[in-house]
Amino acid sequence: MNIKYLASTMSLSLALAGTASALTLTEQVGKNIFFDTNLSEPAGQGCVSCHDPSAGFAEPDKNLPVSEGVIPGRFGGRNSPAAAYATFTPLFTLSGGVRGGQFWDGRAADLTAQAEGPFLNSLEMNNTSKEQVLDKIYAASYGNDFRQVCGTYTATTVNTVYTCMASTIAAYEGTSELNKFTSKFDAYMAGTATLTAQEEQGRQLFSGNAKCAHCHTDSGSRTVPALFTDFKYHNIGLPKNTEFPFSATTPTDLGLAGTTGNSKHNGKFKTPHLRNIAETGPYMHNGLLKTLKDVVHFYNTRDVAGAWPAPEVPATVEGSFLGNLGLTDAEEDALVAFMMTFSDQ
Repeated sequence: MNIKYLASTMSLSLALAGTASALTLTEQVGKNIFFDTNLSEPAGQGCVSCHDPSAGFAEPDKNLPVSEGVIPGRFGGRNSPAAAYATFTPLFTLSGGVRGGQFWDGRAADLTAQAEGPFLNSLEMNNTSKEQVLDKIYAASYGNDFRQVCGTYTATTVNTVYTCMASTIAAYEGTSELNKFTSKFDAYMAGTATLTAQEEQGRQLFSGNAKCAHCHTDSGSRTVPALFTDFKYHNIGLPKNTEFPFSATTPTDLGLAGTTGNSKHNGKFKTPHLRNIAETGPYMHNGLLKTLKDVVHFYNTRDVAGAWPAPEVPATVEGSFLGNLGLTDAEEDALVAFMMTFSDQ
């Protein structure tokens, strides 16, 4: 485990904790919008509906693989990624290999671009125009604060004001309310907590024989502790999910290729960070795996004959770091125990 940033981890966590309630006006406006469930059409759904604090700022309904929109019976096509810690994802780039960006397929370059989408998505908040969204915000109790930050739109400035609106959400998502760094893992790295024997076994496996750290890198930096992601895109050979609202006839999800148009990217999805991972199930882009144990077992046994259905997109499956790792059941449990230390307190 990389411990070069041990001291910075503790100092950063303390600094964040000390400013948790000190939001700027822009951040407070973004928070108000994030938690406002009157901004959908009809009212009833907000950002918080699919990114709930009690679920690590991910989908709170663990019984569905994907989120239901404000219109009953309309579902998104992918599992809702966690909004917490998303602020640290770099801008989407094709330079030197595909990296960064928001959503599972990187189609939004940054959090501002991501925040613009759900309000106008018929499968989510179902508004039909940017003006409709902004008018609802102006009519809210925090409407005057929003005007102070973003102004009042005209026919020629509506796009600018709408993007400003999204940027306030991104600003809130960059605060310590979503990015706490207060997990047992952080305390362990700061020397103020001790791992159990099982957690320690999992820690060693994570960077060793289980090969998790190849993509979920466990090294941090001087300013940001470990996020457990390489921010890259991989096809890990996940089978198709046919549970409701999916079906056997649901079109193949090509992932990153839908953004880049490059068939070499078929079936590749962004490596998620593992912060609060114990709270954010179900897992994977299609919600196929329900528990962390399921996830670890898949990585361990994907290539064991008869263990799993065939990959949804077989041509681009990567096989060097997962598939038949030979881990015991106890070692799988140890990995789960270690990842549970990533949950903020």
